[in-house]
Amino acid sequence: MQEQPQYNHPEPEEEGIDIIALLKGLWVGRKTILIGTGVFIFLGLVAALTMTRTYSVTTVMVPQMASKSNSSLSSLASLAGIDLSSATASGDISPLIYPQIVNSTPFQLELIHTPLHYAKVEEPVSMFDYALEFAKPSVLGVIKKYTIGLPGTILNALRKPKEDLTLPASDGSNSPKPLLVSKDEQKVVNILKNSISLVVDKKEGYLTLQVTGSEPLQTAELAMKVQQLLQDEVTRIRTEKAQSELDYIQARYKEIKAEAESYQTTLATVTDRSQDIATTRSRIERDRIQAKYNIANSIYNEMAKQLEVAKMQVKKDTPVYTIIQPVTVPDKPSNSRAKTLAIWTFLGFILSCGFVLGKGYLPKLKEKFNTVEEEKEKDE
Repeated sequence: MQEQPQYNHPEPEEEGIDIIALLKGLWVGRKTILIGTGVFIFLGLVAALTMTRTYSVTTVMVPQMASKSNSSLSSLASLAGIDLSSATASGDISPLIYPQIVNSTPFQLELIHTPLHYAKVEEPVSMFDYALEFAKPSVLGVIKKYTIGLPGTILNALRKPKEDLTLPASDGSNSPKPLLVSKDEQKVVNILKNSISLVVDKKEGYLTLQVTGSEPLQTAELAMKVQQLLQDEVTRIRTEKAQSELDYIQARYKEIKAEAESYQTTLATVTDRSQDIATTRSRIERDRIQAKYNIANSIYNEMAKQLEVAKMQVKKDTPVYTIIQPVTVPDKPSNSRAKTLAIWTFLGFILSCGFVLGKGYLPKLKEKFNTVEEEKEKDE
């Protein structure tokens, strides 16, 4: 039996990236790469020299959540005859709400009207006044305004300027009024919102506040103000109900105290008078005033206990913050000119290399595409 010859079929060559060909292509287009990279280096220098220096401040806080029960406080109060079990439970709020508080309009308005120290101004001025009277636009801002933003600038110039809205005169009622924000205030608020960041770590339970500003001292003072306002606002929300009850009990306490003292004075006068004239009428009048005084004094003692309970509840609901990383004045800007130049240079080099390689491989891609199309037509 004759043995069949075996033929070795050549395996198809695997397509891959030819590193040598890529390097040759880059070497051939080195002039284009150098020119493109040089252009981006120039643009990077312009961007680095004209950019506005910014400073960043970071502070870390840990909010101490109020416990639902405080056995030591209850035991201490029971020794004085006070029952804390009837006290109102604290209305605690989640730290996840804190960023919403920081971004709220009333919070932002309070910040922009807070006096801060600026190097160009001798006396402390608010961010709102500084933006209107002292701040100057950056070079890049002016270039952007008259290049990319030129159509919008022209449209804004042609439009009729809108006047700020005004609220009608108060009618004397205590009904709530809407919050009115002027156009200039809204511009500063929009800038401020991009400068403040509050991040809540859900797992570890701490807050990281980061504030960016144009000057070191101004940025540190702004961060301190944000921290203080946040604590005050959270305290107000958490103690609002307890404080309302405290105010009511305190007012009622003063009324019943005055009433008890009045009955006490009247009782003393009637008692002194009845010692000289011991009649049944005087005795009945004295007993009647004595009964009123006993009731008023009993209510007074009870109100005194409730007043102490209300004071304890307000203190219990007041949140406590532990500052892990305090606010410090930054000693150097957060944005680096060298980093900006390096980014522009790297971007220019990558784009130039991509342009050279793409220009060299484009004819090959077209040829391959045409070959595939021709093969499809033959198969059909």
